[in-house]
Amino acid sequence: MRTIESIELIYRDPMVRGGRPCIVGTGLRVMDIVMEQQHGERDPDKIASIFEIPVGEIYAALAYYHEHKEEIDTHIQEDAEYIRRVKAETLGRKSD
Repeated sequence: MRTIESIELIYRDPMVRGGRPCIVGTGLRVMDIVMEQQHGERDPDKIASIFEIPVGEIYAALAYYHEHKEEIDTHIQEDAEYIRRVKAETLGRKSD
C-alpha cells in the first residue's frame, strides 16, 4: 500500500504577516524567499544562510511558490506598489 507523505513547513495565520504564507516557526514569508531568489542570491544553501534557516525550508517555500505562483506573485506586486506609494508620499512632504 502506498502512503503519501506531507511536509508541513508552510503556515498561514491572519495575525502573522497579514495572513501571507510563512515558514513554520518564523514570520518569514514565502514571498521573502522568492524575492531573494529572484533579485539577490539564487543558491538555496546561501539563501538558507542569509535567513538562518535550514535549506529544506527554503526548498519547501520554493515548492509552495511554484504551486501557488499566481497568488504569491500578486502579493509581491501588492507590496511593491505599497512601497512605491509610501515613498512617493514621504518624499513629497517637507521636513519639519
